[in-house]
Amino acid sequence: MTSTALPDLEQLDMEALKALVVERHEVHVEVLLSQTQQIEHLKLVIEKLRRMIFGSKSEKVIIQVEQFELQLEETETEQAAAEENSPAPVSEDKSRSKSRPSRKPLPAHLPREVIRHEPRQDCCPDCNGALRLFGEDVAEILEYIPANFKVIRHVRPKFACKLCERIVEAPAPSRTIERGLAGPGLIAHVLVSKYADHCPLFRQSEIYAREGVDLDRSTLAGWVGAASELLAPLVDALRRHVLSARKIHADDTPVPVLAPGSGKTKTGRLWTYVRDERAAGETTPPAVWFAYSPDRKGEHPRLHLKDFKGALQADAYAGFHHLYESGDMYEVACWAHARRKFHDIHVIHASPITTEAISRIGALYGIEEDIRGKPAKLRCSVRQARAKPLLDDLRSWMEKSLRSLSTKSETAGAIRYALSHWRALTRYVDDGLLEIDNSAAERALRAIALGRKNYLFCGSNSGGIRAAAIYSLVGSAKLNGLDPERYLREVLTRIAEHPVNQIDDLLPWNLATEVTTAVS
Repeated sequence: MTSTALPDLEQLDMEALKALVVERHEVHVEVLLSQTQQIEHLKLVIEKLRRMIFGSKSEKVIIQVEQFELQLEETETEQAAAEENSPAPVSEDKSRSKSRPSRKPLPAHLPREVIRHEPRQDCCPDCNGALRLFGEDVAEILEYIPANFKVIRHVRPKFACKLCERIVEAPAPSRTIERGLAGPGLIAHVLVSKYADHCPLFRQSEIYAREGVDLDRSTLAGWVGAASELLAPLVDALRRHVLSARKIHADDTPVPVLAPGSGKTKTGRLWTYVRDERAAGETTPPAVWFAYSPDRKGEHPRLHLKDFKGALQADAYAGFHHLYESGDMYEVACWAHARRKFHDIHVIHASPITTEAISRIGALYGIEEDIRGKPAKLRCSVRQARAKPLLDDLRSWMEKSLRSLSTKSETAGAIRYALSHWRALTRYVDDGLLEIDNSAAERALRAIALGRKNYLFCGSNSGGIRAAAIYSLVGSAKLNGLDPERYLREVLTRIAEHPVNQIDDLLPWNLATEVTTAVS
């Protein structure tokens, strides 16, 4: 809104003043409406880009999302400031806050500090009569208290026997890191800040310095390395749990790694393997296991999955193909991946064929919405009755459409992709435990995409291995509905003295009660 000089108000009569107020109010409402429309538009664009985030140009899309998020944040801030300066009462401005979410009650589990505001007078200010309490007005605000460091002193009194002079003293408590100064809560916070909240160690060091605690980046790095070694048996237990499933989801993503001595980066890979059978009504705890490799050669998934037998839900990466040769493992493809090929073409140049393809695939997903969380046997019967006829029609339609297209067209390429992987794409219809797509693995990789933006690169191959280990624990805690920092704090409190042959006791679902109790 462009500011203009006010006329001399002393020279205006009452009608002119009213007209001026109405004019300014209309301009203000127009600005608020424009900002509201812009906010809604930005939200739609961001949501659209989020759905594309694992497409062929995911890095560019991530940058676009961040730019639009920033623009949305600024626009909402401007709108809030404009509303604060509004000349009209809130009740009169129907255009306000249409894009704002409704205010939710403050969480009941948070501690309450009560501040009473008593009247200045102890009697009636009009007649000096005695006051009686008949009620109270209560208003709550949400306040933030910065996290605090504290030093825990472990004092062990020494006693000497009066007769034989033998010294008696309690044994020293074990430390999470041998001879280390960090407690389990601090180490858990450093790990989660780096691998879940995407805050590199040098930034954490700067944050702690503002609180008057000098923790050098190299010190933090030492804690991360020591904790990773300590947690290795637990990560291995996660791996065994994931690979004991009859069906897992798999995917991989690039991660820049600093090449020794050159100052340049090379491209390593983080592979994710997810066990999550909840959509099929199973109660087996979900988990994710990450593995690092210095390149994308097919030998890596072969090594990772050497003990696995069952269905592998993945994209059509050629490095997976040799896994199916023995017959112990079979391919289940991803309809989201097939749909994305049509969607990317449709966004640039919509056509009746891309529109029809997206609509037909969407109908398959509509069936999945109806049976999510149902038992596998029921899911299979519904798919046989409803999805199988749609798939048969879809294949016939694709084969017919392909004959009408140029062999070099991108739409023809998208159809050929679907037809060439048809058996793997339709296998889910015959088994209620399988899923229509590989979304479980793609969701697991989101933390990597965000972290990669902040870290820029891993320092070495060993750094990639450490990242995979912590991502496994953090991701599995989240899948089981746990706060990863509280979970890791509980694990690090126990693991130094925990028997390695009972390491499964520390898996997220086995500590859920203790961690949930700590939260409440």
